[in-house]
Amino acid sequence: MVVFGLGVFGYMSLLPAFARDVSGSLKILEAFPPALRAALGIRLDIFFTVFGFFGYLLTYMWLVGAIQAMNLGTGILSKEISGKTADFLLSKPVSRAKVLTSKLMAALTILLITNVVFVASSFLSAIAFSTASFDQNKFLLICTTMIFVQLFFLALGYLVSAIVPKIKTVLAYSLPIVFGFFIVGLLDSVIGTESVRYITPFKYFDFSYMLAHGGYDIKFLLTDIAVILICIILTYVIYLRKDIRAPA
Repeated sequence: MVVFGLGVFGYMSLLPAFARDVSGSLKILEAFPPALRAALGIRLDIFFTVFGFFGYLLTYMWLVGAIQAMNLGTGILSKEISGKTADFLLSKPVSRAKVLTSKLMAALTILLITNVVFVASSFLSAIAFSTASFDQNKFLLICTTMIFVQLFFLALGYLVSAIVPKIKTVLAYSLPIVFGFFIVGLLDSVIGTESVRYITPFKYFDFSYMLAHGGYDIKFLLTDIAVILICIILTYVIYLRKDIRAPA
């Protein structure tokens, strides 16, 4: 959480330096192939504004946030198996549903605190380093996309932890899955096919759309919510019926 705050603050502090030499920086960025700029999320028309500068950072903050959420989701149940404490926990007078709900609430609390730190540090950094006035409501709207991306991967990791019999290393599952979705997002930035956007949460919240309309694209927001709910429901269904064996 501290890394989120320091990372945003450190990056945004560079905005005044770039804004003072727009022409020089623009020449460097224009030398990049258009496909590369699209993949990196660099928009030349707004890059030197607080929205463009922050938008470039946000893509990679989503990636970091997704890894955190996926680690939480994947490890939330699997640690009971790998640590050989699941049979002890489930032998107590507590239902499996309550165990699942308590663990999910704990993970959500961690993500909520993370997002409070992220949004606060982003907003304060934007105010401190912006070289011009900006729409603060739109900026906050863009900042809150982090929680939707993280909830997607938390729910997906939750489902993985219920399906896979024994997860020895959380990163062995979380990193390939998160980077797989991220790479699909990069490819979509180059190809520009809307159908591909439904596959990866990294493309559900289009920066240009939010700036133009002052809100989220409803069809992709609903897709995100639907995937989250389906993953959580499947996790409950699978875990409530799962055979938890005592350690040998």
